[in-house]
Amino acid sequence: MYEYKTRGTCSKKINFSIENGKLSSVKFEGGCNGNLKAIGALVEGMDASEAVKRLKGICCEERGTSCADQLAKAIERYPA
Repeated sequence: MYEYKTRGTCSKKINFSIENGKLSSVKFEGGCNGNLKAIGALVEGMDASEAVKRLKGICCEERGTSCADQLAKAIERYPA
């Protein structure tokens, strides 16, 4: 399980695993609970590279990032 501390969002941390290139057990700590559970459910089993492609650059208001964008950044930093 990888733990990523978010920056610039209401959520504080994202925990997840990548197994055989696929995302699993995606859980956000803090933030908009229902929306973040939905993101986790939608990306479950998705190719990590596809999730980055879909989520990277999504912004929340004027923050310059979002919980989805932070997940993409976390995936990119996942230790190989």
